[in-house]
Amino acid sequence: PPDSPSGSGHVTLPDGRVEIAPDAPAPSGPYANEDLLPVPVEKRTWTTYNFSALWVGMAHNTASWTLASGLIAVGMDWKQAVFTIALANLIVLVPMLLTGHAGPKYGIPFPVFARASFGVRGANLPAVVRALVACGWFGIQTWIGGEAIYFLAGKLFGEGWRNASQIGGHAWTMWLSFALFWALQLAIIYRGMETIRRFENWAAPFVLVGAGVMLWWMSGKAGGFGPLLDQPSKLGWGGDFWKLFWPSLMGMIGFWSTLSLNIPDFTRYGKSQRAQTWGQALGLPTTMTLFAFLSVMVTSGSQAVYGEAVWDPVQLAAKTDNVVGILFALVTVLVATLSVNIAANLVSPAFDFSNIAPRRISFRMGALATCVLGVL
Repeated sequence: PPDSPSGSGHVTLPDGRVEIAPDAPAPSGPYANEDLLPVPVEKRTWTTYNFSALWVGMAHNTASWTLASGLIAVGMDWKQAVFTIALANLIVLVPMLLTGHAGPKYGIPFPVFARASFGVRGANLPAVVRALVACGWFGIQTWIGGEAIYFLAGKLFGEGWRNASQIGGHAWTMWLSFALFWALQLAIIYRGMETIRRFENWAAPFVLVGAGVMLWWMSGKAGGFGPLLDQPSKLGWGGDFWKLFWPSLMGMIGFWSTLSLNIPDFTRYGKSQRAQTWGQALGLPTTMTLFAFLSVMVTSGSQAVYGEAVWDPVQLAAKTDNVVGILFALVTVLVATLSVNIAANLVSPAFDFSNIAPRRISFRMGALATCVLGVL
C-alpha cells in the first residue's frame, strides 16, 4: 500500500514516485498554478522512446551540425573533433540524469525544484537567468527556421521571392518567412506539452531519415566523402592538442549545460526513473556524436563538389538543382529547427516566467512572453 503519513499531504508509491494525497487539498495561493503543480501520476506517461525522441529532435539542428566545424577550424582532425564532442556529451549526461531524477519522482518543473535550494522567491533568480538564455537562442533558431522557409519558397515561387525589396538589410520575404516560423512555433507550444510530445515522436525519425538522405545524396555527388577525412590534424596528439582540448571540451559541455538545469521540465512527465534514465542515455550522447560525424561526412562531400566546405545545412540544401531533393532537404531542416527550438528554448522559459507570478502568468502566457522577447 502507498505510504501516506498522517497530515503529510502526499503519498509515496511503491516505485518511489510521490503524489499529492487524494484527500489533500490542492495547493493554492500566490506561489502555485495548474502548470506548476506536480503532474498527477496517471499523466506521467513519457516512455524511454519519448525521451530518446526528444533528444534526437533537439540534437539535430544547425548549431549542432556546425560544432565539429569549429573544432576542425582550430586545427583538429575529424577524429579528434568527434572524440571531443562524444566525451563532452557523456560528461553532461551525468548532471542531466541527476537533475532529471526529481521529475518522475515529484512531477515538478525546474523552477519549483529550484525552490528547495534558493527559496520560494529566490528560485526566480536561476529560473529567469535560464529563461533569458533561452530567449536569445529562440530568436537565433527562429531566424534559421525562417531561412529554411525563405529558401523553400524561393524554389517554389522563383527569383522574385528571393530578390524582393529589402527592409533592414534583408528581403521583406525573409522577414515574412521569419514571422511565419515564429507563428508556427507559438501555435504548437500553445497547445501544451502533450502536443510537444507527439510532435517530437514524429519529428525524430523524420529528421534521422532526412540526415541519412542528405549523406547519401552528397556522397553520390562527390564520388566519396572528399578530402576532409584524410586531412591530418594540425596539432597531432601531443601538447598542442591537449592545450586546445580542455577549453574545447568545456565549450562542448556548455552546449547542453542549460538543459541539465531545466530537464525536470520534461522528466516530470516520465513514466518511471528507468524511462528518463535510459531514454536520455540512449538519446543524448549517441545522437550528438553521430550527428557530428555525419556533418563532417556531408561537409567533406560539399568541399569536393562545390570547391568549398559548406557547413550551414540550409545553404547546402539550397545549392541542389533537384526540386524534389531541395524540398525534402529544406523541410527536414525546418522540422529539425522547429523541434529543437520548441523543446530547448520555449518550454523552459514558459515555466520560468510562470514561476515569477503564478497567479497571473500561465505556461501559455510564459511561452508568449518568450516569443516576444526572443524577437526583440
